[in-house]
Amino acid sequence: MIGRTRDLTRRTALGIGAALGVSTFLPTGSQAQGDDFGPESHGMSVFGDLKYPANFPHFDYVNPVAPKGGEIALQVSSVGGNQTFETFDTLNMFSHKGNGAAGMGLIFDSLMVGSSDESDSLYGLVARSVRASADGLTYRFALRPEARFHDGSPLRAEDVVFSLALLKSAKAHASYRLLLDKITDARALDPLTVEFSFAKGRSREMPQIAATLPIFSKAYYTASDFEAATLTSPLGSGGYKVERVDQGRSIAFRRVSDYWAKDLPVSIGQGNFDVIRYEYFRDREAAFQAFTAGAFSFREEFTSVIWSTRYDFPAAKDGRVKRDVMPDARPSGTQGWFINTRRDKFKDARVREAIGLCFDFEWTNKNLMYALYKRTNSYFENSGLRAEGKPPAEEKVLLEGLGMKLPAEVFDEPYSAPVSDGSGQDRNVLRKAVELLNLAGCKRGADGKIRLPDGQPLTIEFLEGDNALNRHTTGFVNNLRLIGIEAAIRVIDPAQFARRRQDFDFDIVMQRYTMSLTPGEGLRLIFGSAAAKTVGSRNLAGVADPAIDAMIERIIAAKTREEMTVATRCLDRLLRAGRYWVSAWYSGEHKIAYWDMFGMPGPIPPLAGSTEGAIAALWWYDAEKARKIGK
Repeated sequence: MIGRTRDLTRRTALGIGAALGVSTFLPTGSQAQGDDFGPESHGMSVFGDLKYPANFPHFDYVNPVAPKGGEIALQVSSVGGNQTFETFDTLNMFSHKGNGAAGMGLIFDSLMVGSSDESDSLYGLVARSVRASADGLTYRFALRPEARFHDGSPLRAEDVVFSLALLKSAKAHASYRLLLDKITDARALDPLTVEFSFAKGRSREMPQIAATLPIFSKAYYTASDFEAATLTSPLGSGGYKVERVDQGRSIAFRRVSDYWAKDLPVSIGQGNFDVIRYEYFRDREAAFQAFTAGAFSFREEFTSVIWSTRYDFPAAKDGRVKRDVMPDARPSGTQGWFINTRRDKFKDARVREAIGLCFDFEWTNKNLMYALYKRTNSYFENSGLRAEGKPPAEEKVLLEGLGMKLPAEVFDEPYSAPVSDGSGQDRNVLRKAVELLNLAGCKRGADGKIRLPDGQPLTIEFLEGDNALNRHTTGFVNNLRLIGIEAAIRVIDPAQFARRRQDFDFDIVMQRYTMSLTPGEGLRLIFGSAAAKTVGSRNLAGVADPAIDAMIERIIAAKTREEMTVATRCLDRLLRAGRYWVSAWYSGEHKIAYWDMFGMPGPIPPLAGSTEGAIAALWWYDAEKARKIGK
């Protein structure tokens, strides 16, 4: 099954944000039966009814009769601005060892999967139904007897139990242990029934996290080292399996023609390509040149100069390559330069704000990005979760209810970066940066360099894994130097970059996190104090604030969407007041380019987990179109 499956990989769904389903309380109108469990349900939903009834034939956004066949080739690089993945050395994406290959989530099934036109619903895949106890602390999943692994062995409840135990063990990446902490037990009641238990006070999304965990074969991993970095494909049960691997360069997956779940409503119209191939590139220019030559067939364009000036190659001119712009209804994500507050020189929020003032977005957008972007200010930009204006009564009550001393700014307009004059060196803005440094006890020495209160020079190294953002960062660095801060860009190889980021061995790094319309448990992994102390976590800035921790818990515990929205807007205020990042930019649309040999059911679904994932799941190979363009 591919599409919006919320694969729990180190790269994507460790930031899982969707919340639970059948819920902490029983669905409206249901009554606990004699065994204290509610009725069976074909799905799980957080704050309301499921869109699709029990007998739904397929998701609305698919073509149920899409033909099967052909290949789609996708690129893997740091083009999306998320992380740097220009190579891979293992097919194990669950261990802390190595840099995992793209697409490995295609081979694993889970109990349930999400739809791409709802923000917080799951429907049965391996599980045909789910029941919740009256107190919401126990969930039972009834498994489909036809579920099986690629070697033909049956997928049973003991495999589900075994999978959870592995992911909670020291053999798995530390982020899984943080994520799954509130799942206290899993039991196989019989071969086709698995029961999960959750800790009191668990977040509403924990049952949903349990339902979307990858399911491993107990027999396979009893004989294989789960922790090892390896280029041997593990045994899975999903709609694809690994076909060929060229280490560090490409990986291809072949559709399983007799996939056990191919006729289920959650699968129909999806997984149409015989082969899904990922090609790796070490830089954006190499990736673009390969696309123009037809080495891969689809790309989402994130580079404004390329989108605006470079689609004049022969295939684009004669129509063999098409371009399109599709709306993106998801929160835009938290893209920016994250400042490592674990380092003493960045402890003072005024210092961090001064650093941020040296980035001139207006100049950068106009001169380097063809004015295609907007400034990101909120951690939940492009969504109704964004804090705006002074906090209304319900937000003020929640903030005051924390019983903690909070920055006065939290009760005023949320922080937004100032709009510059677009000159690249707005003197008024830079003057404000110097004033903030002075207030923080920093002084300019006789050599013109800014020194911290302890007398040490304030130095900043921007760590990067490729040259893609050098032009954007250079103007930033020049302004920092202009006010006396010793700043420099350091580009290192991807493997070293990944290690240093994992060890928090950096001053500032660029990162983009994708946020959910139903944020929850994943917020702990990005902004929680425990994650700040966990090597390899996604809390790059080292955010460790009890008020933020408390607000995250309010979000997780919210019983209505209104409560969750209020708490998330309060979290946005707290984070923005902390000056943990220098916000970058966003675009509320997908800019895509592709060789004209595909059919498609319509626009990318509004809540698709990723563009590439949605395309690989929903499009299909059109043999007649391919013939016309010589493909």
